Amino acid sequence: MVKKIIVSNQKGGVGKTTTAVNLGAFLAQMGKKVLLIDLDSQGNLSSAVSADVKGNTSYDVMVGKCTPQEAYQESPVRNLTTIAGGINLAGLNVELVNELAREFFLKNALAPIEKDWDYIIADCPPSLGLVTINAMCWAEHIIIPLQCEYFAMEGLSLLMRTINNVKKQLNPHLEILGILFTMFSVRTRLANEVVEDVTNYFPDKVFETKIPRNVRLSEAPSHGLPINIYDRSSAGAESYALFAEEVVKRVE
Repeated sequence: MVKKIIVSNQKGGVGKTTTAVNLGAFLAQMGKKVLLIDLDSQGNLSSAVSADVKGNTSYDVMVGKCTPQEAYQESPVRNLTTIAGGINLAGLNVELVNELAREFFLKNALAPIEKDWDYIIADCPPSLGLVTINAMCWAEHIIIPLQCEYFAMEGLSLLMRTINNVKKQLNPHLEILGILFTMFSVRTRLANEVVEDVTNYFPDKVFETKIPRNVRLSEAPSHGLPINIYDRSSAGAESYALFAEEVVKRVE
């Protein structure tokens, strides 16, 4: 059975795309068949795996202009295929506003190809608009990357409310797989306080692995490579390898 995962946080700059890319890459390295979908109009995930945003994109798939297969692009990692994002996604909220069952366009579009994959991972835009709601209505698991900073809990509370509303009204199968601390520095008092606070509020939802601040991790996307290819011996690569193992244990 395919594992359907989204990586979401309405706050930008928290390591969402980095997490989606590198989770996908390490799962593929384990021999899993992985499809990565970029749902962000900025197309950062697409750039991070050298995908072309000028061809068919997730927008075209969602609105029925092409099949998912017609949007597939191979990545630098064996077993890892991508569907690029792109600027057209920015207008989707307006385009779908009067459509019937507008929350289920992604779910309906992906249904025919789910059996072909072990994991499908979607990177959501940094907002709680209709594209993210579509992703939540399709997914079974949500991973929430969280940077250890002031107001982290505030943003997390809003996201949790949205998840609970979607779960009650639209997708009872949606579950929080876990909260992943990113850009973590063990020497920073604030970082440790945020970890303590979040763990107290959500004791069963926090991943043991924490992703450190790491130069090589931040360089990799500009080269169009996941960290397991760009620098597999870096602290960032080691952390994402452990995180991928933790994800497998939770979903399999």
